[in-house]
Amino acid sequence: MSRRTRSPNIVVVVTDDQGPWAMGCAGNPEIRTPNLDRLAATGVRFENYFCTSPVCSPARASLLTGRIPSSHGIHDWLRGGNMSHEHDRAIEYLAGIKGYTDLLAEAGYVCGLSGKWHMGDSLRPQKGFGHWFAHQTGGSNYHDAPLIRDGVPYTEPRYLTDVITDGGLEFLEQRHREDRPWYLSVHYTAPHSPWVNQHPQEIVDSYDACPFASCPDAEPHPWQIASAPRGSAEKRREILKGYFAAVTAMDANVGRIIDWLEGNDRREDTIIFFVSDNGMNMGHHGVFGKGNGTFPMNMYEESVKVPAILSAPGRCREGVVERGLCSHYDFLPTLCEHLGLPLPEPAKLPGRSFAPLLRGEGMPGRDEVIAFEEYGPVRMIRDR
Repeated sequence: MSRRTRSPNIVVVVTDDQGPWAMGCAGNPEIRTPNLDRLAATGVRFENYFCTSPVCSPARASLLTGRIPSSHGIHDWLRGGNMSHEHDRAIEYLAGIKGYTDLLAEAGYVCGLSGKWHMGDSLRPQKGFGHWFAHQTGGSNYHDAPLIRDGVPYTEPRYLTDVITDGGLEFLEQRHREDRPWYLSVHYTAPHSPWVNQHPQEIVDSYDACPFASCPDAEPHPWQIASAPRGSAEKRREILKGYFAAVTAMDANVGRIIDWLEGNDRREDTIIFFVSDNGMNMGHHGVFGKGNGTFPMNMYEESVKVPAILSAPGRCREGVVERGLCSHYDFLPTLCEHLGLPLPEPAKLPGRSFAPLLRGEGMPGRDEVIAFEEYGPVRMIRDR
């Protein structure tokens, strides 16, 4: 069977707290993301792609399951249930709910995870994954991070973003000569805090002259939470240099994955989907944070909208900006339509496939699609 006629390989890259404004290809001339720009030039960049909850765990669960938080049951970032230690116990929060990786595994895919899980019971492979190189919790410093390799917890001294990429490339090296199609999740913790004294110094220093005009220097929002970074103009610059450096370092690692695919003659038969779990304000509206950066929680555009790019040579348009409304819960039905897989419990799935948009076929009524957000007691409905 030729590579073009068999099931495509799939790479899904998920970042953490990346604002929709934090890419060069999204119109930000200050932040350097040459590899994301390169990916957008070979695919479709979504201008209006939303998460379902402006905080990590529920948003990631919605991307995986196609359900909203009130259906999949994860309503906030998981402070517990990730590992069994001290007074905590591991909990598989999505037990009994199929994710798209379950469907891929059932269809014959070999599935690998490298990076952040943060949906409960990080020690044990689940949801169809065989290869499991995971973060123990949801976040940490970028050096001496708590990880899990081959079921064994350990502390990793090297720079975390590089290590997550190494884990993904290790999976690709093991699988790419096999006849079975493969799926790889690369889940970065970047550019989530902490930002200062965390990232490669040469990248941090490269932003010394940046004016950071893309991040408003506004008065603090009256609802800004007390733990948000505050202080002098110098402190603000150090924080922004760290955030921008985290994005640029992550971008370089996305480039490593693309380069591997091209160098091993796998780019043409691989779908790459790049997305963030939720958005991020870095001074926007006077907020440093996402939905929980204020109390009461907020649903600002920078909190709920995320960067999203899908590139699949020969399978979707190239260099196109799509402005139709899309959401995390649309990805599972899109993947199922493209691969010819049945939807799991379709009555519980609010999304619809955006595959026709990728092919340029148009979708009547797509402009009227509603993006629905949940977080704690807050609800948001976003229309055109």
